[in-house]
Amino acid sequence: MSDLPARYPLILNPKAKGEKGKRAMKFIMENATRFTIYATRSREEAIELAQKFAAEGEDLVIAAGGDGTLNAVIEGLAGSKTALGVFPTGTMNVFAREMGIPYDKLVNAMEVIDAGHYEDVDLFAMNGAPFVQMAGIGFDAKVIEETTWESKKRFGPLAYVMAATKVIRESPPKLKVTCADGREVEGVALFVGNGSLYGGQFPLFKNASNRDKLLDVVVFKESGFQFVKDSLKGLVKGGIDPDSHGDSVEYLQAESLCVTSEEEVPVEVDGELWGRSSKMEFLSTGKTLRVFVPVEPKGKLRYALLKNLSPWTD
Repeated sequence: MSDLPARYPLILNPKAKGEKGKRAMKFIMENATRFTIYATRSREEAIELAQKFAAEGEDLVIAAGGDGTLNAVIEGLAGSKTALGVFPTGTMNVFAREMGIPYDKLVNAMEVIDAGHYEDVDLFAMNGAPFVQMAGIGFDAKVIEETTWESKKRFGPLAYVMAATKVIRESPPKLKVTCADGREVEGVALFVGNGSLYGGQFPLFKNASNRDKLLDVVVFKESGFQFVKDSLKGLVKGGIDPDSHGDSVEYLQAESLCVTSEEEVPVEVDGELWGRSSKMEFLSTGKTLRVFVPVEPKGKLRYALLKNLSPWTD
């Protein structure tokens, strides 16, 4: 009698709603013989499951969910030889887009895993919290903090715009950024990128590579209208200019950095609100993450560019 084929552990966020969630569950159940499915009840459980599978020597763990679910599984797999397979079922799917993983149909994401090609990417941490894509201090974290579950349910993405119009009128914090080499910059908000994308389909960090052992940092020095102007200019032009060293924006690259504030400020990690702190240290974990990615086409935005940044069309 031949051995049964191996099943891949699949860590699933069961809270996915709407048509996208239904399509994802339909695909997973139609292919259920290929997986051992674990529907998690919390972020902590997702981390523990991933750690368990890594300790048991699993070759592959699949994460099905949005960037929050991915971040939890990544924390559990960090530094292990267990590879990550991605089923992008969230709203933004920033990391999947960054890595060129198809986010329109799960059958295409499964084909990437079956092809067996992987890459190792850098892992950094903010105050010990691992992140693979980016983090934000100040404005965008405050917007996430102000956006309630009820408003997201009622207004969808517009809820973030409504929160942003409120936050933009508030007095910003005073932040001091100190890089590992001694460079210092002051500002009112900043983004720290390991990858190039922010908020889904928007390239923000032009020089970023998640394999160069460096963080890309954009420091905004002014709030209000100037902040909006600088942000939109960067997004429209496909990223903040790496040569920006002017009065209102500073672009830096650093192996590590520390951000301090006289008051506690909100912080987001991979699009999820982390909490508040007056001191934020960004350091390399000294670990990498093995991720299954497409072999072709080559390039940072591989699949996203070919699909013209299309929404989920399953």
